[in-house]
Amino acid sequence: MKILLAEDEARIAADVETALRASGMAVDIVRDGEAAWFAGDVENYDAAILDIGLPKLDGLTVLKRWRANARRFPVLILTARGMWTERVEGINSGADDYLPKPFEMEELLARLRAILRRSAGQAAPVLKSGPLLLDTRQMRISLRGIPVSLSPLEYRLLAFLMHHAGRVVAPTELAEHLYDSGNDRDPNAIEVIVARLRRKLGSDVIETRRGFGYLMPDDPA
Repeated sequence: MKILLAEDEARIAADVETALRASGMAVDIVRDGEAAWFAGDVENYDAAILDIGLPKLDGLTVLKRWRANARRFPVLILTARGMWTERVEGINSGADDYLPKPFEMEELLARLRAILRRSAGQAAPVLKSGPLLLDTRQMRISLRGIPVSLSPLEYRLLAFLMHHAGRVVAPTELAEHLYDSGNDRDPNAIEVIVARLRRKLGSDVIETRRGFGYLMPDDPA
């Protein structure tokens, strides 16, 4: 999962980035509204964490522009403003959730995981595909009750496929959501990561649709 973090307070941005990466997510950080609007308009993010009080362009204007351009990724708004009217305005502008500052990091992560699940049509925090379980809260993977250790890249790829179970995902799309924007996105590297996952989880866990991409069954036999 790749997250856009738009936050101009350096300490908050650093703390949130650390927490997101520790939760197995790739992160792009921008410091002002113009950069946020541009990044969200040209990159494919799984979600955005958006501060309302950004310089150059305020967060609500950024959000309205994204939605006007049909950018549908979920957005969690952060703000130091506590008025209920502003919370309503944020939701009406297209936000999926709202968290006032100061906040507890665990609450931010819980709310972010929830909007990620909802946007992918998943309700439960534990994703399931046959005997494979992925606990999004604790980043734990088990196969037939046995814990499985994955690298960060392996976890991100598996989590993305399980969030989008039942849909064929192209290697180019996986590469876009697996890496930070500053890293090279080689779709050929996806095949290598999938091969490693199959060695750890079984050859039939991830299906290959030749010429199209990879599929995690949503209701396997």
